[in-house]
Order: sequence, then structure tokens, then C-alpha cells
Amino acid sequence: MAYTRAQLDWIYGCTSGYCHLCHTKLSKKNYNRPGRRGSWHVDHSNARSNGGTDRRTNLKPACIDCNLDKSNKTTRTARRWNGKTHAPLSREKRKQAKTENAILGALGGGAVGFAVGGPIGAVVGALAGGHLGGSTNPDN
Repeated sequence: MAYTRAQLDWIYGCTSGYCHLCHTKLSKKNYNRPGRRGSWHVDHSNARSNGGTDRRTNLKPACIDCNLDKSNKTTRTARRWNGKTHAPLSREKRKQAKTENAILGALGGGAVGFAVGGPIGAVVGALAGGHLGGSTNPDN
């Protein structure tokens, strides 16, 4: 199936540009360009040969090696080969998760800091916790 640029942009973005099977970073410009760094295909999460459709919810970006290795096996099986259990988050969900992690980190760090160093410790702990929480990879 031939995809439009808008379709490819949406598919690429649904995992923030990472392979949905192994979480390798993909290159938006290297769609269907074997041998190029970050080259990728559109994978049918549920293979067409197993009754899968061309609906957007069934289309995910996958590095070419993962897509070819997966063949018509299940996504769960292919992810398990790579030690993964879910697809990377979309840009919107990733941003939301990072914000939530930063808030929780700041609250936790502030509480620990207060217990150890009083009000000044609370401020230092909140800043450190917020920074650590916001810099954590939400896909892990």
C-alpha cells in the first residue's frame, strides 16, 4: 500500500518516531530506505494475513529489520524478542507523562528534603526531585 506524507507523519508520530517493537529511534526521512540509519516500514500490528486491516489503529512504525523478522507473527511475540511489553508513547502522551513524573518527583523530593533538612531541604529536595522525575524516560 502506498501512504501519503500525512499518513506517514501520523504513523511516525504515534510512537514519537521509535520502532514500536524494539524502541530504536527512527529517521522520519528514511521511510522504506533499507540500509539507511533509522530506516523504517509501516508495520501492520495485526498482520493482514491474519485478518488485520489498513486502519490507522493497526499501523505502527517499525525498523525494517524488526518488521521483516516479525513477518505475520503477533506484535506481542515480536516485542517479547526485544524485551518490550508495549509501544513507545506518542509525543502528547510522552509530554504528559514527563510532566506528571516531574510533579511527583518534586512532591516526593520535597517531602524527603523536609524530613532531612527542614524548609530549606524541602526546597532543594523538590527541585532535585522535579528535575529527576521530569528527565526520566516515561517508556521504561
